[in-house]
Amino acid sequence: MPEIVIYAVAGRSLEQKHGLLKDVTEAVVKNFNVDPDIVTVQIVEAPPELKSKGGIPYSVRMPNLIGKK
Repeated sequence: MPEIVIYAVAGRSLEQKHGLLKDVTEAVVKNFNVDPDIVTVQIVEAPPELKSKGGIPYSVRMPNLIGKK
């Protein structure tokens, strides 16, 4: 039973997240030759002020990320 965990900064729309879940599932089904019903995909989100790159929080690095569609 493949299980995929995706870590991301929060701010994407529900529609974007659903698209990602679908696309990742389809990739696993295609490449692992498994039934989609056994594939689990989870998105774990962190608030932009609690995730950083190079020591700079995403809320500072990419203030326009939040709410972008």
